[in-house]
Amino acid sequence: MAKREGWLGRLGNELNRMEARLNERRAEVEAETSGDLPHPVGSGRAPEAGAAEAGAAAAVGVVPAPPAYPPVVPAPHLAAPAAPVRPDPASVVPWGMRVAAEASWRLLLLAGMLWVLMKVISEVRLVVLAFAAAMLVTAMLQPFVVRLRRLGLPRGLATAVTAILGFVVIGLVGWFVVWQVMENLDDLSDRVRDGINELKLWALDSPFHVTEKQINDIAKNLSETIGTNTEQITSAGLQGVTVLVEVLTGILLAMFSTLFLLYDGKRIWNWALGLVPSAARAGVAGAGPRAWRTLTAYVRGTVIVALIDAIFIGLGIYFLDVPMAVPLAVFIFLFAFIPLVGAVVSGALAVVVALVTQGVFTALMVLLVVLAVQQIEGHVLQPFILGRAVRVHPLAVVLSVAAGGMIAGIGGAVVAVPLVAVTNTVVGYLKAYSREQHHLGSGMIGPGPHGSTALSVAPEGEGHSTT
Repeated sequence: MAKREGWLGRLGNELNRMEARLNERRAEVEAETSGDLPHPVGSGRAPEAGAAEAGAAAAVGVVPAPPAYPPVVPAPHLAAPAAPVRPDPASVVPWGMRVAAEASWRLLLLAGMLWVLMKVISEVRLVVLAFAAAMLVTAMLQPFVVRLRRLGLPRGLATAVTAILGFVVIGLVGWFVVWQVMENLDDLSDRVRDGINELKLWALDSPFHVTEKQINDIAKNLSETIGTNTEQITSAGLQGVTVLVEVLTGILLAMFSTLFLLYDGKRIWNWALGLVPSAARAGVAGAGPRAWRTLTAYVRGTVIVALIDAIFIGLGIYFLDVPMAVPLAVFIFLFAFIPLVGAVVSGALAVVVALVTQGVFTALMVLLVVLAVQQIEGHVLQPFILGRAVRVHPLAVVLSVAAGGMIAGIGGAVVAVPLVAVTNTVVGYLKAYSREQHHLGSGMIGPGPHGSTALSVAPEGEGHSTT
């Protein structure tokens, strides 16, 4: 009897285990279907099953052994397939194209700024040219103010004496040119007429086979052109009156600007320096005096070179008996302030006057004199007088003169080269100053590199080392 009861108890235990396993499997299937994690081992058994099993064991008098369930391995979570990860657009673009793009928008920004600046300058061109002329005259006259101050004169008196003497000398030069032209105008017209007749005879006897009918046709066409364009010539004369008024206004502005720059230039510079951001103020403060020394050296050297050109070419013209030798020498002096182009124009003017007044041989001799003096100027005078401080490449001179002439006419051509020389000095000093600050450990001024072309630079001592 006891054996039978023990067998029945074991059978009941096996049935209860089977029922518990079925319940656990059903719970796992439901968890997989609903997406939840399965219950821990043993937690899937129903409370009723456990109670029934315990009751049956107590009824037969057998203490049930603790169930030894096999470990239940949770089913893997079946997730949806992940979407493909798209790379960063900046990493897909080639490196060269990214660099070109960032350089392009910066260049476009600079071009837009320059365009707006040129528009503003063209609107106030008279004021800008007057102030630029005042800067050039101030650079020429300031050494005299310094010398008078060293002699003990007050600043105001030294400024007044220098400005008055400078303006008087400039005015006398202009009056002398006008007086010489008016005095020799009648004689020049007669000589021009005789020269044209001589050129006509030379053309008839030349091997070019020019006939008198062709020369008369050219003269007739020229007179007809002048007659049909009388209205345009009259309007040009009226515009000349407007230009004369503008020139007088610019001269007055330049005179007042020169006076104040001579008297209070240092205070004006300190005020302008206060507008610069504090991070860049030290570099600009060092570049300013160097730029002013460059401008002073350029103006002083140009005046000396122009004076030598005018004296020697004027003497050559005078000894060759070319009329208006002194006015032509003054024109050569004034045009020398336009590098390269001014020498060509003034020399061509002297050759033309010699041709129409004295003939071909004298014109050729004048051309030789002009070329000889200009060669001495370019290879001896300018390198010796101007020096390396204001040396500008001839290509830069030609391009700057052309750009200045297109923007602001003759005034722009005069101002272009000193502006390029000063800019070259300032940029060179700022580059040297930046390198010096970097070597001293101050770092670069301004934010570090950023954007799609920024490179992550590892600090020194990290990563690989170079030997």
